[in-house]
Amino acid sequence: MNKAIIGRKLGMTQIFSADGKVIPVTVVEAGPCPVVQIKTVEREGYSAIKLGFDEVDEKKLNKPQVGQFKKAGVPCQKVLKEFRLDDVSTYEVGKTLTVETFTEGDKVDVVGTTKGHGFSGVIKRWNQQRLKETHGVGPVHREVGSMGANSSPSRVFKNKHMPGQYGVERVTIQNLEIVKVDVARNALLIKGAIPGPKGGIVTVTDSVKG
Repeated sequence: MNKAIIGRKLGMTQIFSADGKVIPVTVVEAGPCPVVQIKTVEREGYSAIKLGFDEVDEKKLNKPQVGQFKKAGVPCQKVLKEFRLDDVSTYEVGKTLTVETFTEGDKVDVVGTTKGHGFSGVIKRWNQQRLKETHGVGPVHREVGSMGANSSPSRVFKNKHMPGQYGVERVTIQNLEIVKVDVARNALLIKGAIPGPKGGIVTVTDSVKG
């Protein structure tokens, strides 16, 4: 990994290519992201950079959080994330990363948190079918159904699809293409969909699969 930036998902739209084809894109407000800390193999045992995103009032942070921003000489940031990069020699504390880190045609991996759906049943959560609505099946038609034989194995197997918490998961979408870099608006237009709701925080890194 050599490139990384933090952004906010703004929503989806579509643009037209030079040959007139419609390309669905997700608009991501990426950066500016100040470098808050640089970690090296000699000092921390691995190389990484810590980036901030979305400037916030100092009063909304605690003293240790404010301290690291003052040490780096950058404004307080609401979001703080660390990226393990292969080479950190080109970065320096206080430097600000913008959308110009990426170029059109780059392949990227996008990490986000999916929408939350709360406690959901098996039909919504696992796309299962309803039970028959004929005589003798009621009184409910959206329940899980059979759990298996009661004599053997006399238990429910692990990982069976059942009701439960649905969403709010960390999801990575790999090998997406950057269609356009809008420097004036600090925006990346990424081909296809990415996880999370509008306004959700995402991270964009160069693709591990190249």
